[in-house]
Amino acid sequence: MNVKRLMILLPVLNEAEGLDVVLKTIPHQSIKEIGWNPEIIIVDGKSTDNSQKIAMDAGCTVLVQPSKGKGEAVRLGFDYAVKQKYDALVMFDADRTYDPQDMLAMLEQLEEGNVIVGNRLNKSLSADAMSPMNWIGNHLLTWSAVLLHGVEIHDVCSGYWLFEREALLRMNLNSMDFEIEAEMYAQCAISGISLTNIPVSYSARVGEAKLGSLRDGSSILRKLLVRKFFPLPVEEELGQGKLAFESNE
Repeated sequence: MNVKRLMILLPVLNEAEGLDVVLKTIPHQSIKEIGWNPEIIIVDGKSTDNSQKIAMDAGCTVLVQPSKGKGEAVRLGFDYAVKQKYDALVMFDADRTYDPQDMLAMLEQLEEGNVIVGNRLNKSLSADAMSPMNWIGNHLLTWSAVLLHGVEIHDVCSGYWLFEREALLRMNLNSMDFEIEAEMYAQCAISGISLTNIPVSYSARVGEAKLGSLRDGSSILRKLLVRKFFPLPVEEELGQGKLAFESNE
């Protein structure tokens, strides 16, 4: 069997409460049994808790962001994956909302050049995982995304994504914060990248919530609109104006 390299990207900012459990529940053996060699890469936004220590003690590679923001973390991780020549990248949040086991079904459906998105808005959504306002907001943003860009997606704000390398190479992004998933979706639509939706489970997060419903929802909708009318993003600086990273291994 030709073993392929899988980068597991976990963007982290003060996730000590959930990170240790998440790292221990990643199904390394099952991933290897279906032909992948998993490597965990943590992108840390200068956490002030024990997140970095937990990651390093678990043998993860830790990249420290120049500043903060989920968009910056994801873009930094993508740049690292491309430079290190991974065959695929899977990303999800480290706050125990997502089940690492769900990546197995995603990997089984991965094809060359495509993207898999985990849909939280299904019957596996835990009752306490999302407020009614956030549930409505997620559906409205997803409906708006499909209306603007015309590509089917069931959960545009999902944090669970899997990219085959060729699709990863075509990601042209400039988001700095929580609008990053909406921009990834828009880039798939703009570039004609095949996108597959798969149901995943979703639970209440551990630790302090970082996503604000109104402000971040407005940013997500604005990003969808901007990428509709301006398909080529204007590059925003990361740190000193480049995708630089500090690696602690």
